[in-house]
Amino acid sequence: MSEPATGITREDVAHLANLARIDLDDAELDRFARELPLILDSVAKVQEVAGEDVPAMSHPLPMSNVFRVDEVRPGLTPEEALAAAPKVEQQRFAVPRILGEEA
Repeated sequence: MSEPATGITREDVAHLANLARIDLDDAELDRFARELPLILDSVAKVQEVAGEDVPAMSHPLPMSNVFRVDEVRPGLTPEEALAAAPKVEQQRFAVPRILGEEA
C-alpha cells in the first residue's frame, strides 16, 4: 500500500489556484488543503489495483465513433454571425484581452 499523501499546505493550494487562475477564498483554500490529500490517496489506490495486465482506458464501456458524411450546408454570413455581438473588430468578435497580453 502506498504512503498517504501529506504535506499539501494551504500555500500549495493557493499557488496551484494562482497558476490555474482560479480565485479561491480563505474557506476554499482550507477545504482544498484538507481534500486534496484524500483525492491523491484515492488515485494512488486505483493505481495499485490497475496492474500491467489491465489495459488503460478513458471510458469503462467500449466506445466507437459514429461518423457522418461531411456535407456542405449553407451557413451564416459574417454580417449575420456578428449582428448580435456586443462589440465587433475587423469582422471578428471583440473580446477583452486576458493573461496580461500586450496589444
